[in-house]
Amino acid sequence: MRGIFYGWWIVSACFLIAFYVGGAVSYGFTAFFEPIAEEFGWSYTQISIAASLRGLEAGILAPIVGFLVDRFGSRRLVFCGTLTIGFGLILLSQTSSLTMFYGAFVVLGLGSSGCGGTVLMTAVANWFRKNVGKAFGVMSSGIGAGGILVLLIVWLIDLYEWRTTLIIVGLGMWTLGIPLSFLVRHSPEQYGYLPNGETSAEQISTLESQDGEVGFKEAVTSRAFWHITIAQTIRMMAVMAVITHVMPYLSSIGMSRSSAALVASSIPLLSIIGRFGFGWLSDIFDKRHVMAVSYTLGVAGLLAFSYVQVTWLIFPFLILFPLSWGGMVLRGAIVREHFGIVSFGRIMGMMTGIGAIGMVTGPSIAGWTYDTLGSYHAIWLVFAGSTAIAVILILTVKPRRGQA
Repeated sequence: MRGIFYGWWIVSACFLIAFYVGGAVSYGFTAFFEPIAEEFGWSYTQISIAASLRGLEAGILAPIVGFLVDRFGSRRLVFCGTLTIGFGLILLSQTSSLTMFYGAFVVLGLGSSGCGGTVLMTAVANWFRKNVGKAFGVMSSGIGAGGILVLLIVWLIDLYEWRTTLIIVGLGMWTLGIPLSFLVRHSPEQYGYLPNGETSAEQISTLESQDGEVGFKEAVTSRAFWHITIAQTIRMMAVMAVITHVMPYLSSIGMSRSSAALVASSIPLLSIIGRFGFGWLSDIFDKRHVMAVSYTLGVAGLLAFSYVQVTWLIFPFLILFPLSWGGMVLRGAIVREHFGIVSFGRIMGMMTGIGAIGMVTGPSIAGWTYDTLGSYHAIWLVFAGSTAIAVILILTVKPRRGQA
């Protein structure tokens, strides 16, 4: 009787790593926003720049990380990344100036590069030739599940204040991430396995012949690469702005901090449905069309978000916007389908590096809009319109070779 294919253990380990990194580094920051502003008197723009610096460094490093993961494997990068993130969180707890605050986020950006999407997706992609959408969906759901940590972080801040909370979260990163990093293995062939748990070379050679492998240079000069990359950059601009500013925005329109924290944690948690659901659908239907649908839901969600002063609109926002996060899964799946696995890490790294433009500018633009206009309303409408452009870009991606 055959046991569980080791690829699914890789998926499980990556799920838990993504869970903690997503909750502690990405989603959890919104809970620290107001306490830090109150203690230091910094503007929302100044604080938002920190998240932008993290995204900028992660973006600059992404192409390098893509090369390193293809060259040295995922395990070493995940191990180093978890160490660095833990150190960065503890360093952030000692903040005494804006310069030190920004410096801590640079360290967090460095760590996030080591155990972020490019590295984890490459680890999973190497172990699967079929059902890759489902595998990505499960792994990426860990990021969504990390939303539950927002409630824990808010509770810890209320109990111990924000500095002690950061130390606790940093130690938690080491406790969970270091052991899990040793479960990650880069390539099944190195350990006597075949992708998908197949048992014969004939089976795997048939699958490999269908991969349509594309070299790195050919990939980055293709129209498909740039349409996917630009669409993802636009989308990340909106997503990172919402993640960073959701609690300050809801507080600015009169929602209590506890209710705003519940919304902030619900967004990534509810996104699990979109991540896994769209990942599953991408194994059945044309990935381009599934991706376009997910982005369209994002447009509708942002429109609802811009009008949450009308209380009931918070509910369609919490349905539509999290579902749209299935687009995160679909980027890896569509890259895997279009370009194969040989240069997957480098291609994803380049996409992530360019996409960092959106990660960097989104939170800062939203913070500047609030500081200037005293309201977030206009920027959510702008992001909704730009995401609609991203839908068009995805729909104009040509089918992969042999698909049409």
